[in-house]
Amino acid sequence: MPSHPVVTREDWTARRKALLEKEKAHTRARDALNAERRALPWVRLEKAYAFDTPDGPRDLAGLFDGRDQLILYHFMLAPGWAAGCEGCSFIADHFDGALPHLNAGGVTLAAVSRAPLPEIEAYRTRMGWRFPWASSAGSDFNFDFDVSYTPEARARGEARYNFAPMTKEFDELHGISVFAREDGEVFHTYSTYARGMEEALGAFMLMDRVPKGRNEDGTMNWVRRHDEYAATAAPRSCCHS
Repeated sequence: MPSHPVVTREDWTARRKALLEKEKAHTRARDALNAERRALPWVRLEKAYAFDTPDGPRDLAGLFDGRDQLILYHFMLAPGWAAGCEGCSFIADHFDGALPHLNAGGVTLAAVSRAPLPEIEAYRTRMGWRFPWASSAGSDFNFDFDVSYTPEARARGEARYNFAPMTKEFDELHGISVFAREDGEVFHTYSTYARGMEEALGAFMLMDRVPKGRNEDGTMNWVRRHDEYAATAAPRSCCHS
């Protein structure tokens, strides 16, 4: 017997059309939310940040690569880590195909991590990625944008994530920050954390349309780096909740 209710084509079509109205309402609500997001005021960045890239040292303006909009993914890869975060790697698998389209639309997408550049490049080579990836080692960038934490900051209760006090003891977390450049100045326009970048996960957006959905037993518990699926590993929860 099927594990799900089975109906006639006519009944299915009636139910599908009812769901379609809800999907259309969701799309319209998403469009309105996106408009509010774009209408947020900007913050002028006065502080200088230094990054190490394969093309040499860059400041934040240099990461725009000649464009006027910049998306930076805060990739969890700290100094000395053997590999990047599994969840971040899952998200990063979606970047390369989007690059030519984003660039043509005036947007640069890059990742930033605290690991030194040789460690970033080693992991990038392993994963076969092409997107720009800079090291913020020695910079306050990750700490200022609430994705890296010192034990002292946590002890003082100063650690924040997703615009609220952090309740778990992480050294690194993930998110995106968006910047604009106008008249030689750089502005912070948006940041989002936790599940805020979920719509960029094309694999999940497709899985949401199949009967078993994301098939999780704990958030992203089956997700692995793309070169690890052949190996057997016990499922475990990810930080992306």
